[in-house]
Amino acid sequence: MEIVIENTRVKLSPLTLENYEYLLPIASQEKLVQFSPSDIETPEALKNYVLTALEQQAQKSSIPFIIFDKRTNKYAGSTRYMNIHWKNKVLHIGSTWIGKEFQGTGLNTQMKKLMLDYAFTDLDFEKVEFRVDERNIRSRKAVEKLGCRLEGILRKDVYLLDGFKRNTCCYGLLREEWENNRV
Repeated sequence: MEIVIENTRVKLSPLTLENYEYLLPIASQEKLVQFSPSDIETPEALKNYVLTALEQQAQKSSIPFIIFDKRTNKYAGSTRYMNIHWKNKVLHIGSTWIGKEFQGTGLNTQMKKLMLDYAFTDLDFEKVEFRVDERNIRSRKAVEKLGCRLEGILRKDVYLLDGFKRNTCCYGLLREEWENNRV
């Protein structure tokens, strides 16, 4: 299934082996994914990251996107629907990273709203979850602004690239909460 989601600010298109190279300059930015277990800093690491995402997509557990900022007319990063549980109608939005020049511009909020709306309306999911490093206050505040609730913290849950084992905050948003907040 090829999904393209867009509004006047952002366009999310399928991430592929044909377009991921547009992300090389962004992925190599220092400390871009400091709270993530994903290695994307070198061309080879980024290609492996994309191959993993595409493998998960083939297994129907992930839908990866490349992010295009229409305001600046530039590729900005990547995000995906992941850990998709079709039967239970629950998925995660994650593996999101955008270049430093796009952070704090409203792009991420616009993108997340689009993804939430599409997940609840078009894909008919009942719950969307976000997993965020406990120390990543900026990301935690961003998902809270979207109406997500902290459902718990998984202690010493994920190893990061530097060997640190992070605590992961689990946020959730139910379809009815999204619909009530959208109005």
